[in-house]
Amino acid sequence: MSGVIVVSPLARIAEMAVRHKAREMVSLMAERQDFHRPAVISSDRHLTLTMNDISFRGTGDLIAPQEAHVTALIDFVRGWDQSAPLLIHCWMGVSRSPAAALIACLALHPDQEDDALADRLRQASPFATPNRMLIEIADHLLERQGRLIKAVARLGRGADADGNAPFVLPVSLAVQG
Repeated sequence: MSGVIVVSPLARIAEMAVRHKAREMVSLMAERQDFHRPAVISSDRHLTLTMNDISFRGTGDLIAPQEAHVTALIDFVRGWDQSAPLLIHCWMGVSRSPAAALIACLALHPDQEDDALADRLRQASPFATPNRMLIEIADHLLERQGRLIKAVARLGRGADADGNAPFVLPVSLAVQG
C-alpha cells in the first residue's frame, strides 16, 4: 500500500509499522516522552519533532509548534519516495499527527482542494482534531492563503477518543480512488 500515511497513537506504532510495512516515521512528541523506534523503521528515515500538543505560545517547559518544526516536516516528507506507507504518530494520534498528515499531503500534492482533504481526514478518523497551531503555520508556509485553516476549522472538534484509533489517510485522491 503506497501513497498513504498511517496515523497512530504512540502505544500502537510498532504494530502499525509492521502491519502496514512502513519504513519511515515522523514522531511528534513532548520533550522527555521517551519511546522506542520500531525496528522496521530506518533510523535515517525517522524524524522526531519535539513539541507539546498546545495551540498557544509555550510557557515554562511547554514547547509550542514552531515554523522550524513544520519546515522540517515538509522537507522530510518531500524526501519520502511513497513506495511504502509513512507512519506519523503522536501521543494519542488525535491532534499533532493528524495535522502533520494533512501538512504532508499538501506538501506532496499542493494541487489538492483543502476542503476535500479535510473531508478525507474526517472520513478516515471521526476523532481527529488537528492541532491548530501546526495548521496555521503550514497554511502560511505552503501558501494556502487561509484555505487550510478554514477547512480544518470547518471540521470542528472530533469525537472523544481513547487514543487507540489509528487510521490510514491517502496522500491524494488519485491514491484513494
